[in-house]
Amino acid sequence: MPHTRQDLGGNALIRLNFLVALVLLAPLSGCLSQHKIADECVIQDGPEDGTLTIVTYNIFAITDEVLADFTEQTGYEVEIKPTDDAGGILESLLLTQEAPQADLALGLDNTYLQTALENCLLAPHSATLPDLDPQSLVPYNGELAVPFDQGYVCLNADTEALEANNISFPTTLEELTGDAWKGRTAFPSPATSSPGRAFMTATIDYFEQSSTMDAMEWWKAMADNDAIFTTGWSEAYEVHYTGGYGVWEPGYIGDAWLTVSYCHSPGVEANYGGNYTISKAIDIDRASFHQVEYAAKVNGGGSADAVDAFIEFLLSDEINKNMPENNYMYSVLEGEDLPEENGYRYHSPVPSNPAEISTERIDAEMETWVKDWRDATKSL
Repeated sequence: MPHTRQDLGGNALIRLNFLVALVLLAPLSGCLSQHKIADECVIQDGPEDGTLTIVTYNIFAITDEVLADFTEQTGYEVEIKPTDDAGGILESLLLTQEAPQADLALGLDNTYLQTALENCLLAPHSATLPDLDPQSLVPYNGELAVPFDQGYVCLNADTEALEANNISFPTTLEELTGDAWKGRTAFPSPATSSPGRAFMTATIDYFEQSSTMDAMEWWKAMADNDAIFTTGWSEAYEVHYTGGYGVWEPGYIGDAWLTVSYCHSPGVEANYGGNYTISKAIDIDRASFHQVEYAAKVNGGGSADAVDAFIEFLLSDEINKNMPENNYMYSVLEGEDLPEENGYRYHSPVPSNPAEISTERIDAEMETWVKDWRDATKSL
């Protein structure tokens, strides 16, 4: 979850845009089934060198102490190749496809997974899996990726700011184009932020159910209403949003009363604030997105036994039950929930009617959506 992440920028963004162009020119097959995609890929194994190399973003659950425990239990040393976000993981895999530099990819989400599948970046694992939450298996349930955490992306609003300015919580996205919200909303870019990408995807589904306008007309209206667009979640939440912990962060501006985060972000705020938060998740039909993050064996990577051992370790009770505290995301183990202590669960509503868009459609149309979003908002 982005409470611990940094976002893409600078040279990484330039490289990612270049790769996106390459992917656009390649013949993608979004209508193919996941099993057919796997059958058409050439699966290769790299050397077994006794070291597990993982490409990932900064996952707090994977601390040095946790890695040391894994090494002590299994004998496998671990090397981390850090990247910035789920998009950075995909970028790294694409750049090194001909000579893979990692054995395990940790943190691709379901807005990036299908692209990895269709470009043959992943290989089957042989790990023994526990009983997983059926909801975590909805976006993908196959042998090429295993969910390790999940959550819902949605709008968060500052309750104190809304009360002070006599503004009601929005019940539709269209309300945010009104004068009361002018210059008071912040959105991370779907081109460089996984929560931004998830929320934009939700708006596609939301406006397909509405006759008022289409999604890109709404995004243009938001830009005309002086919405703030940032390269990533960190800038939107920590710098601009008034309802979160950003008020204590360097560079805080505090000019947005509403932003994109997770539906359980207020729960995280409450958990650290002794059951106190001024942030509230907004449950608008079709305006939230179920995000699942995956562990996957890299096609052409080595250390297959170590990969399987790490997946089993990551899904063990010892690690996965503690995802809410250690990675600020839900566990994927069946029957697990957020803790009740300090209002974590109380302040974390589960959306009643989230967006419904398949991973195949996301892959087939995402680049067009991002291009149209940039045109509509005049943003990078």
